Amino acid sequence: MNGNGGGADYTTDGADEPDWPLSLADDSKAVVVAVGRQLKLWREAAGLRMAEFAERMGYGENLIYKVECARRIPRPEYLDKADEVLGAGGKIAAMKKDIETARYPKKVRDLAKLEGEAVELGAYGNTVIHGLLQTEEYARALFRLRQPAYAEDEVDRLVAARMERQRVFEAEPAPLLTFVQEEAMLRRPIGGRMTLRRQLEHLLDLGRLQHVEIQVMPIEAEEHAGLGGSLQVLKLKDGSTVGHNEVQLTSRLISNPKEVQVIEMRYGMIRSQALRSRESSALIEKVLGET
Repeated sequence: MNGNGGGADYTTDGADEPDWPLSLADDSKAVVVAVGRQLKLWREAAGLRMAEFAERMGYGENLIYKVECARRIPRPEYLDKADEVLGAGGKIAAMKKDIETARYPKKVRDLAKLEGEAVELGAYGNTVIHGLLQTEEYARALFRLRQPAYAEDEVDRLVAARMERQRVFEAEPAPLLTFVQEEAMLRRPIGGRMTLRRQLEHLLDLGRLQHVEIQVMPIEAEEHAGLGGSLQVLKLKDGSTVGHNEVQLTSRLISNPKEVQVIEMRYGMIRSQALRSRESSALIEKVLGET
C-alpha cells in the first residue's frame, strides 16, 4: 500500500516487492495458474513444442516456460499474440480481463480500492513526490533507482500500477485530495533536470483542479509535526477513517481508532504549518524557473 515511505523506499506505495513472480499468499495466484495452464493446453493441442511456439511468438523459450508455469504474469500483448499464433479466435485474448488486476501487486490493488472509496484523501510525503502526483517519467526514474535493482519488465509493471491508481483524480463525485510535500523534494532532480521540470509542471496543473490542494513545507519551517515520517489519511464513504504509512520494506494500514486519531492530528498540524496553496504554487513556479 501507499504512503510515500518515510525511509529511502523508492516505491512508496507498497510495491517494494522482491520480484515480479506472485507470492503464494496473493489471491490472484489462482488466476495466473489457470491462465498459464490454458495457454499450455492450447499450445499442446496445436502440436507445438515450446521452442517452436517461442519462435512463432517472438519471445524467449524461458519466458514461455515461466508463463505456462505461472511464474510470470503474461502481458496483454502476449495474450493477443498467443491468440493469433494458436488460432484461438479470441478465446485466449479474452483472458486479458481475468489477468488485468493480477498484473499489479496485491498491496497496490488494495490501496487503489481504498483510494477509490475515499471521499477525502490527505498525504504528507518527505522523501519523494507522492505517487498519486508523479508523472510516468518521474515514477519510472524512481523505480530504476531501487536497490536491489528491478528488472526492466518489473519497472514497467510497477509504473503501470502507479499510473492506474491516478484514476482517483477522475472519480465522480470527486474526492477532496490534499497533499503536503517537502520543498527539498521539489529540488531533487530525480531522473534529471528535464524530468524534474515536467514533474513540477504536472504539480502546477494538478493544483489547479478544484478538488485538489497541494501545499509545500518550506525548508526554513521551524515548526514541523511531520518529522516522524510520511503518512496518509483516507476518509471513506462508509464514514470510517484509516491511516497508512510506509518505511523501509514495511507497509502498514492503520485502523485502530486511537492510532488513526494521532495520524489525523499530525496531518492537520502539518497542513497548518505548511505554506498555503497559493504560496505553494508560487514556490513551485519559482523552483521551476530555477531548474
